[in-house]
Amino acid sequence: MRFHVRKRRTAPAVIIVALIDVLVVLLIFLMVTTTFRQQPALKLTLPDSSQSQKSGAEERPPLTVNVDEKGLFRYGPNAEAVTPDQLRGRLTAEVERLRRANEEVRLAVRADKNAPWFRIVFVMDLARELNVKALSAFTKDAAKQ
Repeated sequence: MRFHVRKRRTAPAVIIVALIDVLVVLLIFLMVTTTFRQQPALKLTLPDSSQSQKSGAEERPPLTVNVDEKGLFRYGPNAEAVTPDQLRGRLTAEVERLRRANEEVRLAVRADKNAPWFRIVFVMDLARELNVKALSAFTKDAAKQ
């Protein structure tokens, strides 16, 4: 009787360094191609504009005032509800702080398309009163609909 002697196969070698290199390249690719957008906490239906501009990653975002469809003001990145007097006080303090730091003062109005117009005009008047030169409005691109 003849026994066949089997040779032991060696386990395939996985080159860990090459695997790590591929994973790092993949991670870098995903980080570079991912855009980080700050989503508002408020659900607003923005008005259409054929001249709208995409918001990019800016060094410092503008001061933001939201006006919802009921005409209520919300201020700041957390969209805290404020009264017109509180809005005036907070904006005045923030504009003064930015001017002392020699930074450009920019104000953006994000208003629902059904928001009362007098509330938007109030914010525009407040910006003029505080001598804010860069006033913009958030809109959505009409071509993408």
